[in-house]
Amino acid sequence: MKAILTVIGQDKVGIIAGVSNKMLEYSINILDVNQTIMQGFFTMIMVLDCKDMNRSFEDVRAGLVSEGERLGVEVKIQREEIFKSMHSL
Repeated sequence: MKAILTVIGQDKVGIIAGVSNKMLEYSINILDVNQTIMQGFFTMIMVLDCKDMNRSFEDVRAGLVSEGERLGVEVKIQREEIFKSMHSL
């Protein structure tokens, strides 16, 4: 299973490290990442390979939301098939 992760918030040191460390903790592989800073706002999208994930998807979601709160950013994760169906015409 693949998933799409988004991170948005005020730019600060440690956002990528915090999110990436969670991926390591959950045994999730980062397949692709795109990040930028737009007028002081950090934005990042990751495509994740979750086939070896060592927790349930809901546990991962809760952990990432918590990490986002700690970092002061909004973190969202969706299964790839849900993301694709929501963004197709």
